[in-house]
This record gives sequence, structure tokens and C-alpha cells, in this order.
Amino acid sequence: MTRTFRSLRNPNYRIWAAGALVSNIGSWMQRTAQDWIVLTELTDRNATAVGIVMGLQFGPQILLLPLTGFAADHLDRRKVLFCTQAAMGLLALGLGLLVVTGLVRLWHVYVFAFLLGCAAAFDSPARQTFVAELVEERDLPNAVGLNSMSFNAARMIGPAIAGGLIAGVGSGWVFLLNAVSFLAVLISLSLLRLRAPKPGHRAVRARGSFVEGFRYVWRRPDLKVILFMLFLVGTFGLNFPIFISTMAVKVFHAGAGQYGLLTSMMAAGSVTGALGVATRRKTGISTLLMGAALFGVGCALAALMPSYALFGAMLFVVGIAAQTVTTSTNSLVQTSTEPAMRGRVIAILLAIALGGTPIGAPIVGWVADSFGPRWALAVAAAAGILAATVALVYLARRRRADANANARPV
Repeated sequence: MTRTFRSLRNPNYRIWAAGALVSNIGSWMQRTAQDWIVLTELTDRNATAVGIVMGLQFGPQILLLPLTGFAADHLDRRKVLFCTQAAMGLLALGLGLLVVTGLVRLWHVYVFAFLLGCAAAFDSPARQTFVAELVEERDLPNAVGLNSMSFNAARMIGPAIAGGLIAGVGSGWVFLLNAVSFLAVLISLSLLRLRAPKPGHRAVRARGSFVEGFRYVWRRPDLKVILFMLFLVGTFGLNFPIFISTMAVKVFHAGAGQYGLLTSMMAAGSVTGALGVATRRKTGISTLLMGAALFGVGCALAALMPSYALFGAMLFVVGIAAQTVTTSTNSLVQTSTEPAMRGRVIAILLAIALGGTPIGAPIVGWVADSFGPRWALAVAAAAGILAATVALVYLARRRRADANANARPV
């Protein structure tokens, strides 16, 4: 194996990665179909409705934060994943049956999005930290990078498949195929052979353990900067279902297949960005600075693109930048956090990254409806530039503090 794929030498990680890839492809198929039916079948191209769906789907990351971090740190993560993956599979089945039978209404999508968000709120921190039980500590940054690469490879494949299926047999079958895809990850979980966690790698149950996660972050200036940057980009920048769907439908007058292709083009950039992070031995805030700056500039240029092809090309660049920010953030937080605190800190990270969506997505959707999709992308560009500025100020202050410390007489 090359250095980039070294985590795949571990049999447990290989089994997990295979099942997760199949399931992720199905999930991205569903996301594409869900956004498409809301925008074109259940509303008259209403981007605000897409933003509401995103808000309901990601809002539980904040609402359930006291419980999700606790579950990831104190419960058996494999059992948690069994429950959450099975629940998400059943929800996909239920929504698929409603769409296939023609009974689906917009409020149905709202309800299923919220329930799916509740399951995902428990699933995400457990899944993110579960990888630490599959590989050695030294390979953790690489495994995090490969997880992101797999996730975005699925984002590249899934929407393209979904676009073809929507055009060929209808949206409902996309949801049903996603329901079947969850069997892959459930089978992979049952095949894993795990050792008991090392002493100190599990949190001790105690009153106030949830608040301790926030105290831990507050005592770490580096974590505060990293998470604030993620808040800016995650809240106002990572609203691609709105950006891509509205640009495809309202600006370029594209069909379902072309819409799916645009999502896949951005995902191809995300795979490239994830591979770049996985190859690195170490990431730092300077990497986040470069990623955020590229994200801001890329979104600004995407907003100005005059044609479908040029817009797709810029989405590739934006995908690289977005993935550099998100994967580097995940890797930095996991590798710099004490194992016993990892679940709670990752839950906070996910609440910030995804929980900001209920704030940002409706705002961005309103901007797209009121002023046009290009202005919505301008909001994302401003968020990226502001995040880069935050990193630049932090690094300058840290460099100044280091210089002052070295100048002091011993």
C-alpha cells in the first residue's frame, strides 16, 4: 500500500470502508432526489423550501447535542451505529414508498428530514470517532482523510446515478435503493472484530460531563479558532444543495441529469481535496487558512461564471477547498483532543458544522429567491474570506507571542 492508503492495511478498516462507501453512495442519491422533488415537483422552484428541509435535517445536531456527544463517549459505538443506520434505512424506505405511490406532500419531506436528522445526530459523532477503534493512533489522520475521500467519492457517484434514475424511472426509486444500501454498512459492522478500548479511551460517567466538553474547548485557543472558522464556512458556505440546484434550474435551465452531474463535479474536487489531506503527515491552521481563502475566491468566481461548463469547472475548485477545510478540521480536532473527550468535542464540531445550517440555509435560500442564485454564492464567498481572515489574525498573534517569549531573558 502507498502512504496515502496505509490505513487499508487494517482488515477492520477495509471492511468498514467498503460498507460505508456503498451506504454513502445511497445517501447521496437520496439527497439529490430529495432536493430535486422539493424544488421541481412539490414547489415552484422555491429555494427557501430547500433551505427549510436542510434546516430541519441538520437542526437536530444542535438540539440533541447534550445526548449525542454523551452517547459517542459512553456507549458502545458499534451498537449505536447499528441502531442509527437501521433507523435511517427505514426512514428512506418510508419516504420512498410515499414518493412511488404519489402520496408525498411537502410536509412529509419536512417530517422525514427532521427524523433523519435526529438519527444522523447520534450517528455522526459515533461514526467519526469509531474510526479510532479501527486503526492505530498514528494512522488516525490518514483514516480520517480516507473516510472523507470515500464520502466524497460517493458524492461524486451518487448524484450522477440519481440524476439518471430520476430521469428514467422517477425519484421514488432513488429513495428505495438508498434504503437497500444501508444493508451494506450493517453487514460490515457485524463482520468487524474489535478489541476492548484501551484504558483512558472511554469517558467516565459523571454529572456535568456534557459541560466539560465545552470547558475543554474553551481552554484551547486553537480549537476555538478552528471551530469558529468551521462555523462561518459551514453556516453560510456549505449550502451546496441550494447553490447548485438554483444555478442549474434558474440560471442554466438544466434538467435532472445535468443537475446531478454538477454535484458530481464538485464531489470530484472534494475527493481530490480529501486525498491531499490524507497524503499529508500533519495538518495545521495554516492549511485551514489556505483552504478557506481558496473557498472564498472559488465561490466568488463560480458566481460570475457565464456558462454551465465553466460553472462546473469552478465547482471542482470549490470542492477541493471545501474538503480541505472540513477534513483538516476533523483531523486536527481528533488528533489534538484527549481520547476520553473525543466524542463530545466531535459532537460539538458536528453541531457547529451542520447545526449552523438551520441558520444559514434559510437565509441563503431567501437570498437566492430574492436576489438570484449568484448573490447566494456571494454570501458563501464572503464567509470563506472572513474565515481566512480569522486564521490569519490568529497565526499572526501566535507568531508575535512566540517571538516575545523567545526574546525574554532566561
